[in-house]
Amino acid sequence: EPTNHLDLAAIEWLADHLKRRWPAGEGALLVVTHDRWFLDEVCEHMWEVHDRRIDPFEGGYSAYVQQRVERDRQAAVMEERRQNTLRKELNWLAHGAKARTSKPKFRIEAARALIANDPPLRNPLELRRLAVSRLGKQVIEMKDVSFSYAGGPRVIDDVSWIIGPGDRYGILGANGAGKSTLLALMTGRLEPTSGTVKIGASVRFGFMSQHLDALAEKDGWRVLEVLGRYKRSYLVGGKMVSPTQLIERLGFEQRELPNFVRDLSGGQRRRLALLCVILEEPNVLVLDEPGNDLDTDMLAVMEDLLDSWPGTLIVVSHDRYLMERVTDDQFALLNGRVRHVPGGVDEYLRLLGEKNGGAVAPAALAPEPPAPAGGGLTNQERRELKKRFDSVSRRLDKTAADPERLRAEMAAVDASDYAALMAAQAALDECLAEREALEDEWLDLSERLGIDV
Repeated sequence: EPTNHLDLAAIEWLADHLKRRWPAGEGALLVVTHDRWFLDEVCEHMWEVHDRRIDPFEGGYSAYVQQRVERDRQAAVMEERRQNTLRKELNWLAHGAKARTSKPKFRIEAARALIANDPPLRNPLELRRLAVSRLGKQVIEMKDVSFSYAGGPRVIDDVSWIIGPGDRYGILGANGAGKSTLLALMTGRLEPTSGTVKIGASVRFGFMSQHLDALAEKDGWRVLEVLGRYKRSYLVGGKMVSPTQLIERLGFEQRELPNFVRDLSGGQRRRLALLCVILEEPNVLVLDEPGNDLDTDMLAVMEDLLDSWPGTLIVVSHDRYLMERVTDDQFALLNGRVRHVPGGVDEYLRLLGEKNGGAVAPAALAPEPPAPAGGGLTNQERRELKKRFDSVSRRLDKTAADPERLRAEMAAVDASDYAALMAAQAALDECLAEREALEDEWLDLSERLGIDV
């Protein structure tokens, strides 16, 4: 777990350092980590340890997911074949003749093709509509907010920021930058030194701190006793489910429910804390490092749960995979000020590098390997191009559904409201222009990197 307690810049530096720690063909690296971005960056092979078995996979985390989906699909095919054989045996036993059935037909496809027709992870229009109905129009409005601890410098400096219903925002910042202080100001748990924070009348906060403060008071409780404090059933995904069913979705087994909270692992405590926050039925969810202590499967389960969250979501995390997965926009806390970073984590790291005079980490002092023969790209140039290529690819994936969403919004505008129609058309044109520019850049980068498209 080398990335534990490291901020984004340090994780970026460590990955870069490990990738060029040894010349090609020399050295070896063995790492145990739940940081999925880090796995993609540094690993060429992976071992999954599960059910007392070890399964090898080629590539990093993304390749592992694709191969695992295919492996699970093949296992399902084998089970279906076994069931078909058993049904034929039953039919023969019942009728004394072989059943006349056609052989099942299966298509072998790549893992990405398996999910090609799946619906989007989130329906932003529906979630926003639900959020407005639950929250009204005002959620949090910060105006000229500053804060400093007694006798110290300003931690938050003249911040003006509006968070609306259905917004899904991630907050990026180095360790000690003041992210937890900012959350405390936004949620009314801390009064600003100057400026104002207005919180909507219908807002109900659900807050999970990185230290799980609320759960620490229940160390002597059993898990079932904790869940017994809440309603017997909740509407989730159109179905009524109980708290015990929900906690089973988060990886608990029935036999673990009588356990004391103090005996739970770090990951189990964090999952229970998250569920307790959600069971309080808040309409604004504030999560401070929610991915700590969770393995990759549980991170995926938590992200799936947050995808259907119909309120405002604010996340602080150094897990860039989680951050880009569950939030729609990211904001950086730099020098006490909040700044929107449309380019996500990559843009934040660039800004951090500029702030530090181009030296995010000591990797810049390490000698560069020699340039390849034949006038090709140097290793440094290739790394920078690959980084930009990955960023453009993520942005294209993230905005893939935007044109259809904007067309649907425009279709819903009153035909007599010309101003609204013009604004909707302008937003669609801007979206299409951005995607076209990204696609052109993606093709150019693919060609320069020699990636077969």
